[in-house]
Amino acid sequence: MRAALFLSAAFLPFAAAPAEVPDDPWHAKGREIYETAIEMPTVAGRGETARLVEYLSRQFRDAGITDIRSFDHDGEQSMVIHWPAAILSGEKGIVLLAHMDVVEAHREDWSRDPFELIEEEGYFYGRGTADDKQGVVALTTALLRLAEDGFEPTRDIYVLFTGDEETAQLAAERAAGEWIDLAEIEMALNADAGGGAYLADGSLFGFGIQTAEKIYQSFTFTATNPGGHSSRPRPDNAIYDLVHALDRLEDHRFEPMLNDTTRAYFRARTQSAEPALRAAIERWLADESDGEAADIVEASETEVGMTRTRCVATMLEGGHAENALPQMARATVNCRIFPGVDPASVFATLQQIAEPNGVTVEPIEEARPTEASPLRDDVMNAFTTAVRARHPGAAIVPDMSTGATDGLYFRAAGIPTYGVNGAWYRIPADERAHGRDERLPVESFYDNIDHWTDLIRDLAG
Repeated sequence: MRAALFLSAAFLPFAAAPAEVPDDPWHAKGREIYETAIEMPTVAGRGETARLVEYLSRQFRDAGITDIRSFDHDGEQSMVIHWPAAILSGEKGIVLLAHMDVVEAHREDWSRDPFELIEEEGYFYGRGTADDKQGVVALTTALLRLAEDGFEPTRDIYVLFTGDEETAQLAAERAAGEWIDLAEIEMALNADAGGGAYLADGSLFGFGIQTAEKIYQSFTFTATNPGGHSSRPRPDNAIYDLVHALDRLEDHRFEPMLNDTTRAYFRARTQSAEPALRAAIERWLADESDGEAADIVEASETEVGMTRTRCVATMLEGGHAENALPQMARATVNCRIFPGVDPASVFATLQQIAEPNGVTVEPIEEARPTEASPLRDDVMNAFTTAVRARHPGAAIVPDMSTGATDGLYFRAAGIPTYGVNGAWYRIPADERAHGRDERLPVESFYDNIDHWTDLIRDLAG
């Protein structure tokens, strides 16, 4: 997950207890797979994803699911598992998504070894416990259990485990374009999005179902200048020109907007937001042109990025010697574009912002525009049933990710894609993906195995 998802974490208070092998044999099997996966440091460039692919392939083959393809690509490895329909229903297939790779973690930065699964005081600690090896393991264990139980799919099930979601995401791009025939696919279900959140007082905030993601695109802002000796400053300066353009970028506010997903999300937020935020949300929902209300919502720590397109400077370079005037200064600007907004219009706005100081703007990569996926009754009902089997009465809230997951490539290709993970966390204490001492509540891990078992049985049986 290239950015944390607000509703993809959840939490309950726990008493300290020694690690125990769970009574449920499938929970025990899941823990065994989890431990093996966590202890493989599948960080970009280490070559460990191939080992995890080999291990997971054995698990599926031993269960009788033998149509498995591995793909060497860009220094990493990814895999596609195919469980063909046993009963021909005429329904197209589904794709189940999760990623095996994790961001780097150094032992000296952690209070524990990041590549050892440690169970302590009701939590599993380790890099990838939350993002996203819990998703890989929950999907794997659920499918192994269903196979053992004699489950007969009524549609083809494809599983895509990628090895580069945290970096280039080329596996998801290729899977959606080459490895899986999307003409045979009805929808994709993503284990790297969605999930539940409990507040610090133990009250349930709700479970999010991710139906939209912002469009990811980065740009360069470049200022150039003839330069010269630093003892004789020019009236123009590449660094100052760049800084002035970035000042205007900082001050710029893109137009606020709503779609079906965020409208449903903010309606649900009115039930839990503190009074000032709730009042601003209600104002904005009543009048979508009320930019002042949207600005108040956007300024809230919990709602950053939810109301509009946002672009922010993330990297700087410039100059070539301390005693020379700079001939070039460049910034990288990363944009998260609201679904439905034409990336070309964002590019044009950035050019207008930069032009007064002669700063040029260029896109770094091609944007992949996506619309929000429709709120399908079958998916909503299956997700609601699976969640409430373990969390009675939980609110189910459509969610837009401000970050990016592998699901965006399937959504961009026209496949409705849903983040329907069942893991939960306590916020903000457990929001540690990509950070120090990443962790997942033990009970949440086992709940997620059961959640995916129910969800797959409902949607593919």
